[in-house]
Amino acid sequence: MVDSWERARHVLEAAGLDPGHLAHLAPLTGGTYNTVEELRLTDGTRYVLKIPPAAATPGLRHERRLLVSEAEFYRSAAHAEVPAPRLVTMGDDFLLMTACPGTPWDGSLTGTEQTALRSELGRQTARLHRVTGPGFGYPSGALGPLAPDWRTAFTTMFDAVLDDARRYRAWLPRPVDTVARTARSAYGALDEVTVPCLVHFDLWRGNIMVDRSAGDARIGGLIDGERMFWGDPLADFVSLALLGDIEQDEAFLAGYREAGGQAGFDVPARLRLALYRAYLYLIMLTETIPREVGEEQERWVRDRVAPELVAALDEIEALSVSR
Repeated sequence: MVDSWERARHVLEAAGLDPGHLAHLAPLTGGTYNTVEELRLTDGTRYVLKIPPAAATPGLRHERRLLVSEAEFYRSAAHAEVPAPRLVTMGDDFLLMTACPGTPWDGSLTGTEQTALRSELGRQTARLHRVTGPGFGYPSGALGPLAPDWRTAFTTMFDAVLDDARRYRAWLPRPVDTVARTARSAYGALDEVTVPCLVHFDLWRGNIMVDRSAGDARIGGLIDGERMFWGDPLADFVSLALLGDIEQDEAFLAGYREAGGQAGFDVPARLRLALYRAYLYLIMLTETIPREVGEEQERWVRDRVAPELVAALDEIEALSVSR
Protein backbone atom coordinates (compact mmCIF):
# COMPACT_ATOMS: atom_id res chain seq x y z
CA MET A 1 0.00 0.00 0.00
CA VAL A 2 1.41 3.38 -1.04
CA ASP A 3 1.60 6.00 1.70
CA SER A 4 0.30 9.08 -0.13
CA TRP A 5 1.52 11.47 2.54
CA GLU A 6 5.03 10.07 2.48
CA ARG A 7 5.09 10.18 -1.32
CA ALA A 8 3.88 13.78 -1.31
CA ARG A 9 6.57 14.79 1.18
CA HIS A 10 9.27 13.27 -1.05
CA VAL A 11 7.92 15.19 -4.05
CA LEU A 12 7.82 18.47 -2.12
CA GLU A 13 11.39 17.92 -1.01
CA ALA A 14 12.42 17.25 -4.63
CA ALA A 15 10.82 20.60 -5.52
CA GLY A 16 12.84 22.42 -2.87
CA LEU A 17 9.80 22.88 -0.64
CA ASP A 18 9.69 22.05 3.06
CA PRO A 19 7.88 18.69 3.35
CA GLY A 20 7.08 19.52 6.95
CA HIS A 21 4.70 22.22 5.71
CA LEU A 22 2.31 19.71 4.14
CA ALA A 23 -0.98 20.24 5.98
CA HIS A 24 -3.61 18.63 3.76
CA LEU A 25 -3.77 15.92 1.10
CA ALA A 26 -6.90 14.80 -0.71
CA PRO A 27 -7.60 12.83 -3.89
CA LEU A 28 -9.12 14.73 -6.81
CA THR A 29 -11.78 12.91 -8.78
CA GLY A 30 -12.83 13.23 -12.39
CA GLY A 31 -9.82 11.69 -14.11
CA THR A 32 -9.75 8.10 -15.31
CA TYR A 33 -6.06 7.43 -15.90
CA ASN A 34 -3.63 9.10 -13.48
CA THR A 35 -3.86 9.35 -9.71
CA VAL A 36 -4.38 13.03 -8.86
CA GLU A 37 -4.03 14.58 -5.40
CA GLU A 38 -4.33 18.10 -4.03
CA LEU A 39 -1.61 19.18 -1.61
CA ARG A 40 -2.09 22.19 0.64
CA LEU A 41 0.71 23.68 2.71
CA THR A 42 0.42 25.40 6.06
CA ASP A 43 0.53 28.84 4.37
CA GLY A 44 -2.46 27.93 2.18
CA THR A 45 -0.48 27.35 -1.03
CA ARG A 46 -2.09 24.63 -3.16
CA TYR A 47 -0.41 22.19 -5.51
CA VAL A 48 -1.62 19.28 -7.61
CA LEU A 49 0.36 16.04 -7.74
CA LYS A 50 -0.13 13.56 -10.58
CA ILE A 51 1.06 9.97 -10.42
CA PRO A 52 0.86 7.73 -13.51
CA PRO A 53 -0.45 4.17 -13.26
CA ALA A 54 1.96 1.27 -13.01
CA ALA A 55 3.69 0.37 -16.27
CA ALA A 56 1.76 -2.90 -16.50
CA THR A 57 -1.64 -1.18 -16.26
CA PRO A 58 -3.65 -1.69 -19.47
CA GLY A 59 -4.03 1.42 -21.59
CA LEU A 60 -3.98 2.81 -25.10
CA ARG A 61 -0.72 3.05 -27.00
CA HIS A 62 -0.58 6.84 -27.04
CA GLU A 63 -1.03 6.99 -23.25
CA ARG A 64 2.52 5.99 -22.39
CA ARG A 65 4.49 8.81 -20.70
CA LEU A 66 1.51 11.17 -20.71
CA LEU A 67 3.08 13.34 -18.02
CA VAL A 68 5.85 14.31 -20.45
CA SER A 69 3.21 15.77 -22.75
CA GLU A 70 1.41 17.43 -19.86
CA ALA A 71 4.58 19.16 -18.69
CA GLU A 72 5.15 20.37 -22.26
CA PHE A 73 1.66 21.83 -22.36
CA TYR A 74 2.16 23.78 -19.13
CA ARG A 75 5.50 25.16 -20.27
CA SER A 76 3.91 26.21 -23.55
CA ALA A 77 0.84 27.74 -21.87
CA ALA A 78 3.13 29.81 -19.66
CA HIS A 79 4.96 31.03 -22.76
CA ALA A 80 1.60 31.98 -24.32
CA GLU A 81 0.50 33.70 -21.08
CA VAL A 82 -2.60 31.54 -20.90
CA PRO A 83 -3.90 30.64 -17.42
CA ALA A 84 -2.98 27.05 -16.67
CA PRO A 85 -1.12 25.15 -13.97
CA ARG A 86 2.57 26.00 -13.76
CA LEU A 87 5.05 23.16 -13.69
CA VAL A 88 6.89 22.97 -10.36
CA THR A 89 8.89 19.77 -10.79
CA MET A 90 8.58 16.33 -12.31
CA GLY A 91 10.24 12.94 -12.29
CA ASP A 92 9.75 9.64 -14.05
CA ASP A 93 6.79 8.80 -11.82
CA PHE A 94 5.27 12.13 -10.79
CA LEU A 95 4.40 15.66 -11.86
CA LEU A 96 3.89 18.51 -9.41
CA MET A 97 2.10 21.65 -10.58
CA THR A 98 0.42 24.68 -9.12
CA ALA A 99 -3.34 24.55 -8.56
CA CYS A 100 -5.57 26.85 -10.60
CA PRO A 101 -8.24 28.95 -8.91
CA GLY A 102 -11.90 28.12 -9.34
CA THR A 103 -13.97 25.04 -10.03
CA PRO A 104 -14.71 23.13 -13.25
CA TRP A 105 -17.20 24.76 -15.62
CA ASP A 106 -20.68 23.53 -14.68
CA GLY A 107 -24.35 24.25 -15.19
CA SER A 108 -24.51 27.05 -12.62
CA LEU A 109 -23.41 29.75 -15.08
CA THR A 110 -25.95 32.17 -16.51
CA GLY A 111 -26.36 32.58 -20.25
CA THR A 112 -24.59 35.93 -20.12
CA GLU A 113 -21.69 34.45 -18.17
CA GLN A 114 -21.37 31.55 -20.59
CA THR A 115 -21.24 33.86 -23.60
CA ALA A 116 -18.51 35.98 -22.00
CA LEU A 117 -16.54 32.92 -20.96
CA ARG A 118 -16.77 31.31 -24.40
CA SER A 119 -15.38 34.50 -25.94
CA GLU A 120 -12.58 34.56 -23.38
CA LEU A 121 -11.89 30.89 -24.05
CA GLY A 122 -11.69 31.61 -27.77
CA ARG A 123 -9.06 34.29 -27.20
CA GLN A 124 -7.03 32.04 -24.92
CA THR A 125 -7.19 29.13 -27.35
CA ALA A 126 -5.95 31.37 -30.17
CA ARG A 127 -2.98 32.34 -28.00
CA LEU A 128 -2.21 28.67 -27.37
CA HIS A 129 -2.23 28.02 -31.10
CA ARG A 130 0.50 30.59 -31.68
CA VAL A 131 2.95 28.30 -29.88
CA THR A 132 4.74 26.00 -32.29
CA GLY A 133 6.78 22.87 -31.75
CA PRO A 134 9.81 21.16 -33.29
CA GLY A 135 7.76 18.56 -35.16
CA PHE A 136 4.36 16.89 -35.38
CA GLY A 137 2.82 14.40 -32.95
CA TYR A 138 2.99 13.50 -29.27
CA PRO A 139 6.06 14.93 -27.49
CA SER A 140 5.95 11.97 -25.11
CA GLY A 141 7.43 9.76 -27.81
CA ALA A 142 4.77 7.14 -27.07
CA LEU A 143 4.23 6.56 -30.80
CA GLY A 144 7.79 7.27 -31.85
CA PRO A 145 9.70 10.48 -32.53
CA LEU A 146 8.03 13.63 -33.77
CA ALA A 147 7.26 13.49 -37.48
CA PRO A 148 8.35 16.02 -40.12
CA ASP A 149 4.81 16.38 -41.48
CA TRP A 150 1.27 16.26 -40.12
CA ARG A 151 0.00 13.47 -42.37
CA THR A 152 2.68 11.10 -41.08
CA ALA A 153 2.02 12.05 -37.46
CA PHE A 154 -1.76 11.91 -37.56
CA THR A 155 -2.03 8.70 -39.55
CA THR A 156 0.32 7.11 -37.02
CA MET A 157 -1.95 8.34 -34.21
CA PHE A 158 -5.07 7.10 -35.98
CA ASP A 159 -3.57 3.71 -36.79
CA ALA A 160 -2.50 3.33 -33.16
CA VAL A 161 -6.02 3.73 -31.80
CA LEU A 162 -7.35 1.37 -34.47
CA ASP A 163 -4.75 -1.17 -33.33
CA ASP A 164 -5.94 -0.61 -29.75
CA ALA A 165 -9.53 -1.26 -30.82
CA ARG A 166 -8.47 -4.53 -32.44
CA ARG A 167 -6.30 -5.56 -29.50
CA TYR A 168 -9.00 -4.94 -26.91
CA ARG A 169 -11.80 -6.13 -29.22
CA ALA A 170 -13.63 -2.90 -28.49
CA TRP A 171 -17.19 -2.53 -29.71
CA LEU A 172 -17.43 -0.02 -32.56
CA PRO A 173 -20.51 0.93 -34.60
CA ARG A 174 -18.62 0.00 -37.77
CA PRO A 175 -15.90 -2.61 -38.39
CA VAL A 176 -12.36 -1.40 -37.71
CA ASP A 177 -11.25 -2.00 -41.29
CA THR A 178 -14.21 0.02 -42.60
CA VAL A 179 -13.30 2.90 -40.29
CA ALA A 180 -9.71 2.74 -41.51
CA ARG A 181 -10.73 2.72 -45.16
CA THR A 182 -13.05 5.70 -44.73
CA ALA A 183 -10.41 7.70 -42.87
CA ARG A 184 -7.80 7.04 -45.56
CA SER A 185 -10.00 8.72 -48.14
CA ALA A 186 -9.56 12.03 -46.28
CA TYR A 187 -5.84 11.88 -45.54
CA GLY A 188 -4.96 14.17 -48.44
CA ALA A 189 -6.54 17.09 -46.57
CA LEU A 190 -3.91 16.71 -43.83
CA ASP A 191 -1.22 17.98 -46.19
CA GLU A 192 -2.58 21.52 -45.86
CA VAL A 193 -1.21 21.66 -42.30
CA THR A 194 2.41 22.75 -42.42
CA VAL A 195 3.05 24.27 -38.96
CA PRO A 196 3.04 22.11 -35.79
CA CYS A 197 0.92 24.14 -33.37
CA LEU A 198 0.15 23.47 -29.72
CA VAL A 199 -3.07 21.44 -29.41
CA HIS A 200 -4.55 20.64 -25.98
CA PHE A 201 -7.12 18.18 -27.43
CA ASP A 202 -9.10 17.79 -24.19
CA LEU A 203 -10.72 21.18 -23.68
CA TRP A 204 -14.14 19.96 -22.65
CA ARG A 205 -15.82 21.93 -19.88
CA GLY A 206 -14.53 19.69 -17.09
CA ASN A 207 -10.99 20.84 -17.90
CA ILE A 208 -11.85 24.55 -17.83
CA MET A 209 -11.69 26.12 -14.38
CA VAL A 210 -14.06 29.02 -13.69
CA ASP A 211 -12.94 31.51 -11.04
CA ARG A 212 -15.35 33.89 -9.28
CA SER A 213 -12.93 35.18 -6.65
CA ALA A 214 -12.87 38.68 -8.18
CA GLY A 215 -16.63 38.83 -8.68
CA ASP A 216 -17.29 38.19 -12.36
CA ALA A 217 -16.77 34.68 -13.66
CA ARG A 218 -13.40 34.33 -15.39
CA ILE A 219 -11.39 31.40 -16.67
CA GLY A 220 -9.08 30.37 -13.87
CA GLY A 221 -7.09 27.87 -15.88
CA LEU A 222 -7.01 25.24 -18.60
CA ILE A 223 -6.05 21.99 -16.90
CA ASP A 224 -5.22 18.36 -17.71
CA GLY A 225 -2.94 19.01 -20.67
CA GLU A 226 -1.75 15.40 -20.82
CA ARG A 227 -3.39 14.72 -24.21
CA MET A 228 -1.58 17.55 -25.98
CA PHE A 229 0.25 17.16 -29.25
CA TRP A 230 1.87 19.32 -31.91
CA GLY A 231 -0.43 19.49 -34.90
CA ASP A 232 -3.43 21.16 -36.53
CA PRO A 233 -5.14 23.85 -34.41
CA LEU A 234 -8.50 22.74 -35.81
CA ALA A 235 -8.14 19.55 -33.78
CA ASP A 236 -8.88 21.50 -30.59
CA PHE A 237 -12.33 22.38 -31.92
CA VAL A 238 -13.47 18.78 -31.35
CA SER A 239 -13.30 18.71 -27.55
CA LEU A 240 -14.25 22.39 -27.36
CA ALA A 241 -17.58 21.34 -28.89
CA LEU A 242 -17.62 17.80 -27.51
CA LEU A 243 -20.39 15.79 -29.19
CA GLY A 244 -21.49 19.01 -30.85
CA ASP A 245 -20.67 21.47 -33.63
CA ILE A 246 -18.09 24.22 -33.08
CA GLU A 247 -19.66 26.28 -35.86
CA GLN A 248 -22.66 26.83 -33.58
CA ASP A 249 -20.44 28.37 -30.89
CA GLU A 250 -20.50 31.94 -32.17
CA ALA A 251 -19.07 33.48 -29.01
CA PHE A 252 -16.05 31.17 -29.00
CA LEU A 253 -15.33 31.68 -32.69
CA ALA A 254 -15.66 35.46 -32.34
CA GLY A 255 -13.11 35.50 -29.52
CA TYR A 256 -10.83 33.10 -31.37
CA ARG A 257 -10.81 35.22 -34.52
CA GLU A 258 -10.48 38.44 -32.53
CA ALA A 259 -7.21 37.11 -31.09
CA GLY A 260 -5.89 36.15 -34.51
CA GLY A 261 -7.04 32.54 -34.75
CA GLN A 262 -7.81 31.19 -38.21
CA ALA A 263 -11.14 29.37 -38.29
CA GLY A 264 -12.23 28.62 -41.82
CA PHE A 265 -14.53 25.75 -42.71
CA ASP A 266 -13.89 24.94 -46.35
CA VAL A 267 -14.01 21.33 -47.58
CA PRO A 268 -10.42 20.40 -46.59
CA ALA A 269 -10.97 21.88 -43.12
CA ARG A 270 -14.24 19.98 -42.71
CA LEU A 271 -12.52 16.76 -43.75
CA ARG A 272 -9.81 17.31 -41.17
CA LEU A 273 -12.35 18.14 -38.47
CA ALA A 274 -14.24 14.96 -39.28
CA LEU A 275 -11.00 12.98 -39.00
CA TYR A 276 -10.24 14.53 -35.61
CA ARG A 277 -13.77 13.84 -34.39
CA ALA A 278 -13.42 10.23 -35.50
CA TYR A 279 -10.07 9.98 -33.70
CA LEU A 280 -11.40 11.30 -30.40
CA TYR A 281 -14.56 9.21 -30.50
CA LEU A 282 -12.54 6.08 -31.33
CA ILE A 283 -10.47 6.78 -28.23
CA MET A 284 -13.58 7.24 -26.10
CA LEU A 285 -15.11 3.98 -27.33
CA THR A 286 -11.92 1.93 -27.09
CA GLU A 287 -10.73 3.12 -23.68
CA THR A 288 -13.83 1.66 -22.02
CA ILE A 289 -12.14 -1.75 -22.17
CA PRO A 290 -8.81 -1.08 -20.41
CA ARG A 291 -10.58 1.34 -18.03
CA GLU A 292 -13.09 -1.40 -17.14
CA VAL A 293 -15.91 1.13 -16.96
CA GLY A 294 -19.25 0.21 -15.46
CA GLU A 295 -22.39 -0.66 -17.37
CA GLU A 296 -23.85 2.83 -17.08
CA GLN A 297 -20.77 4.51 -18.54
CA GLU A 298 -20.49 1.91 -21.28
CA ARG A 299 -24.13 2.45 -22.20
CA TRP A 300 -23.62 6.23 -22.28
CA VAL A 301 -20.63 5.89 -24.60
CA ARG A 302 -22.53 3.62 -26.96
CA ASP A 303 -25.62 5.83 -26.95
CA ARG A 304 -23.89 9.22 -27.22
CA VAL A 305 -20.42 8.72 -28.68
CA ALA A 306 -20.97 5.95 -31.22
CA PRO A 307 -23.52 7.97 -33.27
CA GLU A 308 -21.05 10.86 -33.41
CA LEU A 309 -18.35 8.55 -34.75
CA VAL A 310 -20.77 7.36 -37.43
CA ALA A 311 -21.66 10.97 -38.28
CA ALA A 312 -17.97 11.87 -38.65
CA LEU A 313 -17.35 8.91 -40.94
CA ASP A 314 -20.46 9.71 -42.99
CA GLU A 315 -19.26 13.29 -43.40
CA ILE A 316 -15.87 12.09 -44.63
CA GLU A 317 -17.56 9.88 -47.21
CA ALA A 318 -19.87 12.67 -48.38
CA LEU A 319 -17.13 15.30 -48.61
CA SER A 320 -14.71 12.93 -50.31
CA VAL A 321 -17.25 12.28 -53.06
CA SER A 322 -17.89 16.01 -53.54
CA ARG A 323 -14.21 16.93 -53.97
